Amino acid sequence: MTLPQTMQGMVLTGHGGLEKLVWREDLPVPVPEKGEVLIRVGAASVNNTDINTRTGWYSKAVRGDTASGATGGYGGDSNDDGAWSGKPLGFPRIQGADCCGEIVAVGEGVAEGRVGERVLVRTMQTVPADGGTDDSSDPVVWTFGSECDGGFAEFTMARSSETIKVVSGLSDVELASFPCAFSTAEGMIQRGGVGAERVLVTGASGGVGSAAIQLARRRGAHVTALTSPSKAADLKALGADETLSRDADLPKGAFDVILDLVGGPRWPGLIEALRNGGRYVTSGAIAGPIVELDLRTLYLHDLTLIGSTLQAANVFTDLVGYIEAGDIRPVVAATYPLKDLRKAQEAFLDKSYVGKIGIEIGV
Repeated sequence: MTLPQTMQGMVLTGHGGLEKLVWREDLPVPVPEKGEVLIRVGAASVNNTDINTRTGWYSKAVRGDTASGATGGYGGDSNDDGAWSGKPLGFPRIQGADCCGEIVAVGEGVAEGRVGERVLVRTMQTVPADGGTDDSSDPVVWTFGSECDGGFAEFTMARSSETIKVVSGLSDVELASFPCAFSTAEGMIQRGGVGAERVLVTGASGGVGSAAIQLARRRGAHVTALTSPSKAADLKALGADETLSRDADLPKGAFDVILDLVGGPRWPGLIEALRNGGRYVTSGAIAGPIVELDLRTLYLHDLTLIGSTLQAANVFTDLVGYIEAGDIRPVVAATYPLKDLRKAQEAFLDKSYVGKIGIEIGV
């Protein structure tokens, strides 16, 4: 196969507003090095981490909710530590934490038989500390599309070990809705040891929240979804046993596990809603990262607070297994071409949908 030398893609030129997303038609097609594969991207999707990385929300200088700077950024306050890792982000950067595509070339040490595989790329990647191919160096964790280029281009590159074959009749857009959101949710569920118990999911209509509903139900949990009334029927169709309005007073001591993606000023009520010995798991704070904790509630009720980012390698391969078995289904609310990524992010920020916003890329 003869590959082009240049490609189209959306480039992030710095932390800030939507104007920092720049369409390019002259990007060099990457060449896979040792242990790497080149992927022709079929589809991606939009995630909170794409928005938060663009704006620099992960910076300690930012204390507000994710919506406050989502369209205009934070005026440069987060340039020094705006990536989720707390380190400066290199620009220009091709974002896109989700990627479904086909391997079209391989680097040294990768079996030629991988060419032609349909694959999903692991979002949370464990790579050598130098970011290269020296497997003897201490590993660090990268987010695909943050510490390295991601899926918002016609071609992308990834380490072979982070690129998992998938056999499915779903479309590229449907498959691209899984990697970031579902692996985040599955990571939370595995970290929290969720079983056949009472679970509350906040931010339940978003990508991670709607994934958590399906994945928790898969483990036999009784799931209550915290959402707006207009989305309640859709979430029950996904598997939620009950729904509660986001503005409702939460019942005290009602839940064994809370899977929280929201945080913000209502956080103390979440903690009060846990039973004695309950577990709180978080992997997001869209309503604000700064919360108030009464330590007496924590220790008098024997609660466990769990943060969830790093994922064991089996989380993603388990997820691919669920997809291939038909245990979970994609929820794609709308699809945009890559060139309209700004519009797609605006639709994402409007939060008037359930599930994911897909991005079509295939050439």
